[in-house]
Amino acid sequence: MKLKNINLGLGLMALLALSSCADDKFSEYRTDMTKNLKDYQYLNNYEPLKKYVEDMKAAGKCNPDFKLGIALEAAEFNKQELVYCLAGSNFNEMTAGNAMKMASCVKDDGSTDFSLVKEFVKNAQDADMTIYGHTLAWHAQQPNKYLNGLIADKEIQVDPSQKVEKTDYELDCSTLSSYDWTGSPASVKTEWNKGGAVVITNPEPIDPFYMLQYWLVNGISLKTGTTYKITFLCKAEGEGKSPANIRFKLGNWGAGAEKSFEIPVGGDYKEVSFDVTPVMDSNGLFFQHGDFAGKIYWKSIKISHFEAPSVEIPVSVGHLTFDDGQNLGGWGMDNAPKIVNGVCEVGNNAAKGNPWNAQVNYEPGFAFENGKTYHLKMKIKGSVAGEFGAGFQNPDGYKGCGDFPTIKVTTDWKEVDVATTCNGDNALRLLLNIGKYAGTLHIDDFEVYYMKPSNTKALTDEEKKNILTTAMGTWIDGMMEATDGYVTSWDVVNEALSGADNDGDGKYDLQSAKRGNVSADDAKNNFYWQDYLGDLDYVRTAVADARKSFAAHNGDPEKLKLFINDYNLESDWDDNGKLKSLIQWIKDWEADGVTKIDGIASQMHISCYADPKTQESKKNHIVKMLELMAGSGKLCKISELDMGYVDAAGNSVTYDQMTEEQHKEMRDLYTFVLQKYFEIIPAAQQYGITQWCATDSPKDSGWRPGLPTGLWDLNYLRKHTYAGFAVGLGAPEYWKEAK
Repeated sequence: MKLKNINLGLGLMALLALSSCADDKFSEYRTDMTKNLKDYQYLNNYEPLKKYVEDMKAAGKCNPDFKLGIALEAAEFNKQELVYCLAGSNFNEMTAGNAMKMASCVKDDGSTDFSLVKEFVKNAQDADMTIYGHTLAWHAQQPNKYLNGLIADKEIQVDPSQKVEKTDYELDCSTLSSYDWTGSPASVKTEWNKGGAVVITNPEPIDPFYMLQYWLVNGISLKTGTTYKITFLCKAEGEGKSPANIRFKLGNWGAGAEKSFEIPVGGDYKEVSFDVTPVMDSNGLFFQHGDFAGKIYWKSIKISHFEAPSVEIPVSVGHLTFDDGQNLGGWGMDNAPKIVNGVCEVGNNAAKGNPWNAQVNYEPGFAFENGKTYHLKMKIKGSVAGEFGAGFQNPDGYKGCGDFPTIKVTTDWKEVDVATTCNGDNALRLLLNIGKYAGTLHIDDFEVYYMKPSNTKALTDEEKKNILTTAMGTWIDGMMEATDGYVTSWDVVNEALSGADNDGDGKYDLQSAKRGNVSADDAKNNFYWQDYLGDLDYVRTAVADARKSFAAHNGDPEKLKLFINDYNLESDWDDNGKLKSLIQWIKDWEADGVTKIDGIASQMHISCYADPKTQESKKNHIVKMLELMAGSGKLCKISELDMGYVDAAGNSVTYDQMTEEQHKEMRDLYTFVLQKYFEIIPAAQQYGITQWCATDSPKDSGWRPGLPTGLWDLNYLRKHTYAGFAVGLGAPEYWKEAK
């Protein structure tokens, strides 16, 4: 089925009208521009873009395998709705924006999930569209926690008999005054702090036994999968000699590590201990013993683990002395945090009900690490005695990420030091929940730190290289298995080059955290494989792994094309210096006689400039870029073409501020870029052109926000740039006929 014209004014209407496209693969997607009939009616004369590519191929004007591509989100394409229809009717190749990047498929623990990729490949096959793989090796969007964990310092192995016990949690049962939860019948009596113990009296056996059950405490931070020793100081009193049978669970209602143990009847307190392995990070202590008639005494509970003896070194991640004006924040309290004589004072005139109704806020400017144990230390006193809680929080949805033990306050200064394990991602806050505390808190030397064991050793450079070489091979093999030979073209390495030659060898250096040619934020947030594998072996390894795994998973080696993709290859400020460097790097990578790189991919995130002199310089260097790419002898791809507009004052113009004349200037620049590509790049080297943004970028987008980047507007209506793109593919200039 082909729909020749769809008169739509809104993207939502387009979505509804085309929702049946999936039933017919995809329909020809066209729109009338209704906002200005005179200026835009000519756009309805244009065919879908890929029609002009078919005409060029038929006339022998381009490579018969030329690919016209569009970037999109794989999940949106898989819905087989509007994005599916637009892509299939106008383009014959797709690039997934993020779905095929390593961080999208490899989790923090190294496990993989390629389900989205596999569905994307299946739907592309059904739609008879090819996929351009983006990307196998890159420094950004990597599973940093997993990769850094692979090469982290390793614990020195010692004789197991020399391991020492480390306490993770201790409970003095005399401090309890209530259950976290209980479902026991009224006949069961509880006495709090009787001789330092919690005493549960059951006068007669209960059937079934689980009718006597209770959570003694909750919110214990432990590491999933680690083996712990749990020790109870307890005793049982009752008639007869039969021991008390205790059913125990460490976990929550839905899951947990379950055990049964016995407490002998009669005599003094005894220690009962056994090993237990938590299945979650935050745990409660749950007991059932309805079939025992008598008294159960819980005096103390300790959870510990064994590890190699070591000296631990505190590593501070945040410290407020309140002497330099830096203070805590917060909300909900009567007396907001203020500094008085070098001490933070904060509090409530009266209790606020829930603990979180008044919160003191500490945001250090980074996320606390999921899975790491942190200490909260401070000197503190209160105008009255009391207590409050503290914990980590992800502000997005106000998700709790691990609670510290309750902090008790007296009217005298004391130092408290409590610890918990952060158990959530994006934990940007540490909160003191003081809603139930009625009084003024005085806080000094507020510090957050973690302990780093000293009985570790750093891996050698060679060990790190070997480990990461294996990791890269595993990742690439998993992706090739998921795509099953269908994806034959790839960005094998993405954005490897920096923009400067600091070592003076005549070409730009590779980006590197170790060499310091990236920003501090980039060094922190990215993973630079080349810092560990080396500038040559980084690319050679990725290429070798791609070729090996592609062939191993039903790929035809003769069809595999591997590209080096980068940005600013058309730049005028360095006279195309980055592209010249890349061409030399490719020669270096291929100098081993084994490595083969098939093509160069230029991203071309460009702008149209109102200033004629600036625009002329930009256009000249686009031409130089194409000439250099052609001279390399490699396949040439424009991989991520999109465009903004910069006015005469040098300011970027958002889509809602664009004039008709500015839109038409962008139209002409699109035509220029595409025509020069076909004019300069020999047909045998013409791989293809991919438009990166189908529509303009929304103002809340993470990519060129608010800029007029698309061939369609945000309502999926054709823009003048659509015509410019089409003319670059050989279509007529219909706007001239409309005058």
